Amino acid sequence: MSDLGVKAKRDGQCIIVFKPSGKIIEVEQGTLLLDAARRAGVEVITPCGGFGRCGRCKVQVEMGEVARRQSAHLTQAEIDKGSALACMTVVKGDAIVYVEPKEKVKLAPPLETAAEKIALPIACEWQRNPRIRKYYLEVEPPTLADATNDLDRLRRELKLQHGVEKVSVSLPVVKNLATALRQDGWKVTTALEYDGDDQQARLIGVLSGDRSSTSWGVAVDIGTTTVVVYLVDLLTSKVVDAATAYNGQINAGDDVISRIIYSQRGDGLAQLQGMVVKTINDLLIELGGRNRVKLPEINEMVVAGNTTMTHLFLGINAKYIREEPYVPVTTHPPVVRAAELGVRINHEAGVYAFPSVGSYVGGDIVAGVLSSAMFQTDKLTLFIDVGTNGEIVLGSADWLMTCACSAGPAFEGAGVRDGMRAIPGAIEEIWINTESFEPTYRVMGNLPPQGICGSGLLSALAELFVSGVIDKGGRIRRELGTPRVRVGEHGAEYVVAWASETQDEHDIVLTEADINNLIRAKAAIYAGFSVLVNSVGLTMADVEQIYIAGGFGRHINIEKAIQIGLLPDMPWDRFKYLGNTSALGAYTALVCQDMRSVADEIAAKMTYLELSADNSFMNEYTSALFLPHTDMTAFPTVADLLENTREKLVLTRGSSVV
Repeated sequence: MSDLGVKAKRDGQCIIVFKPSGKIIEVEQGTLLLDAARRAGVEVITPCGGFGRCGRCKVQVEMGEVARRQSAHLTQAEIDKGSALACMTVVKGDAIVYVEPKEKVKLAPPLETAAEKIALPIACEWQRNPRIRKYYLEVEPPTLADATNDLDRLRRELKLQHGVEKVSVSLPVVKNLATALRQDGWKVTTALEYDGDDQQARLIGVLSGDRSSTSWGVAVDIGTTTVVVYLVDLLTSKVVDAATAYNGQINAGDDVISRIIYSQRGDGLAQLQGMVVKTINDLLIELGGRNRVKLPEINEMVVAGNTTMTHLFLGINAKYIREEPYVPVTTHPPVVRAAELGVRINHEAGVYAFPSVGSYVGGDIVAGVLSSAMFQTDKLTLFIDVGTNGEIVLGSADWLMTCACSAGPAFEGAGVRDGMRAIPGAIEEIWINTESFEPTYRVMGNLPPQGICGSGLLSALAELFVSGVIDKGGRIRRELGTPRVRVGEHGAEYVVAWASETQDEHDIVLTEADINNLIRAKAAIYAGFSVLVNSVGLTMADVEQIYIAGGFGRHINIEKAIQIGLLPDMPWDRFKYLGNTSALGAYTALVCQDMRSVADEIAAKMTYLELSADNSFMNEYTSALFLPHTDMTAFPTVADLLENTREKLVLTRGSSVV
């Protein structure tokens, strides 16, 4: 195609030009547009992992030959104008393709992770047995009379000056040793890593001069959606700073299943490992710059993540996590060195990953049970981490049971037509007038709305139900006589914001399909903890406290969550927000290495209940596919609210109210 200004080199090859970046790639005929874009380094967001389920990878074919597979996410009018889904369109010839640039949005640290508010959640004598210790040495230079080699000379001084009997060392440290010793007149600072034995250490770094006044480590929460990094002063145990960003793996899918599938494509596993390491490195560079910390002086890293995220971070094949009988490669990963992973801290720094319990209850939950002190309490406690994969733990100091349920990414904005992540421009709270059905809303950043984030979706679902716009099954009542309710391209929908109010000048709506996605997500979580409680012969009334954790968890409105049946109908004082317990657990194990053995004990103590093998789960799930539930006796406060609302409407509208 001469209009492209380039020519394919071989028969069967096609030239694809991507606009507006101007990137050009040569691919074989029949290549997916999505694969062509990735090879060219063009970012195309694929929340479903590129399997045609979400419709978010829409591009514009401005010129050229392509073949589209049929999709409900594209109308004929859109196809006629050149629209295509990159994951369902193959190249037939040379083409020019426009890919809408994706705004790079970095999340600011949540309020509760401001450094001055973070404290060790578990008391421990971290000074007694620090894992990383730095010693300043003034070494006698060699002479003809004492020609001892550099390494033995260093070992001798460590023993004489600091009582370190045995020191092991790796080749990279030895390679740097001669320069470090001589750079500042044989005055150096050694970084030693201990593993429980005060007489034996591993030399992980030698720096010229006296650098003993600082010692740095990092605690990392590798979430499916976001990555959080704490920069920690190991000499004081304080969190100095925190940073967070989206997990770069989002481009390969919003949920763990999509990413596992992606990891099986060619070099997909290496790509995913690189994506998350880049995210971590970018955050480390940000933290280092803000705090004047040189990254090679960070000598320890502790990470917590779900089982899949841990596998992908370490470059371990996660294929069998999603295949019956759902077995991970390991639940207790070995400590590895930063250089093996490409993490840009001290190459010899140890990277410790929290142990997992099973395929779908990972190190993030073990870290949560640790940091919440749930393993020490006498109260019957329900721990719920609400996210893409809802993990639940029930128990006390005496016993722990756990399960996981696939809630999907609906409450994180994915799988919902106008859903989005919690960034400026997202509607985060919605109220609906029970008489006029008119909404009011609050937008993050006080900007014109662009979409609805998880907290807004939860709020909207509750308000639509309580106001009577939808029934218990999530069906929109079309007879209400309000322009907010209409039939769109994909069925009945409720207009939250008119195009004239929004950033992109398009109506922001919730469709019945969106509502059903949200109901399925909340039903999975409610069914999960119901089965867990019932499996030990207890009822929800026996639960004395409920801990809510996770990134989305901190935004949950308890009242609204009860109204839709996401959380049990219990007194509000039994609920407690814990914030990012995964990051807090990683921080605890970073500062206090004794807590690593406690983490092992917690993981060993948890009894894992596989919901897919439990016949009662589907019954509980089906019962929870209504608002708030088929059993209204389990939700007395919601029943009272609905009755009071109905009585008020009868007074204002008359007996026509159903």
